[in-house]
Amino acid sequence: MDKGRYALEMVIVLFLGLGRSAVYSVLSIVEELTRPHQPLNQQTTVLNGSAVPDRPWLDLAYQVTYIVFPLVQVLLVLYLLHLTHEHVRRMVGFDLRRPLPDLTWGLGIAAGIGIPGLGIYLGARALGLNTNVSPANLVENWWTVPVLIGLAAMNGIVEEVTMLSYVLTRFADLGQKPWVGIVVSAVIRGAYHLYQGFGGAVGNLLMGLVFGWLYRRFGRVMPLVVAHTILDVVSFVGYALLQPYLPWL
Repeated sequence: MDKGRYALEMVIVLFLGLGRSAVYSVLSIVEELTRPHQPLNQQTTVLNGSAVPDRPWLDLAYQVTYIVFPLVQVLLVLYLLHLTHEHVRRMVGFDLRRPLPDLTWGLGIAAGIGIPGLGIYLGARALGLNTNVSPANLVENWWTVPVLIGLAAMNGIVEEVTMLSYVLTRFADLGQKPWVGIVVSAVIRGAYHLYQGFGGAVGNLLMGLVFGWLYRRFGRVMPLVVAHTILDVVSFVGYALLQPYLPWL
């Protein structure tokens, strides 16, 4: 496969998934900024809502599809990498060969990213640069917490395998220096979080830069999948449990 086909493949893959989300996110922030008489920090971004709240089993079926279908993108990018590289899952570190180190590193990375990230979010809200993000809005059912954990894991797998393992590998295949892929990946990551406001975009751009450096440094995506999953579990489940008692969230 020549470099032109690598580049075309990457464009197609991104616009089937996270790149498409970035475009919609840009449109979303434009719509939010142009709402008359409603500053950004007085708007609420609702995530993970119920599809049919009055029918729990059908709602659960919807939530399962929200988890499963995006994972097909992961199968696609791993398959495409498999066509040009041997032992792809081992090459990118998306495997279970090192469960304890991956979990330990993931916990440490999540702690190092999560606290500054919360500070950026609260600071951006105080400055009027971010919406109020409501990350968990499922109707309470026996499956609510497991579904939120599943959504968090899906986000971690899809975003890190795509934006790190796939994008950085393809930029290397194109002969680019590592920092080029890291920056492009981080910018796209920030862009598809713009719907939250500028705090969400900047925080995720910085997270993308750090994650990109860590991936290039250690050569394994699994600790970053773990870290991202932990961050989203804390955000989704923590919000659902604490929001009634902490109205500033």
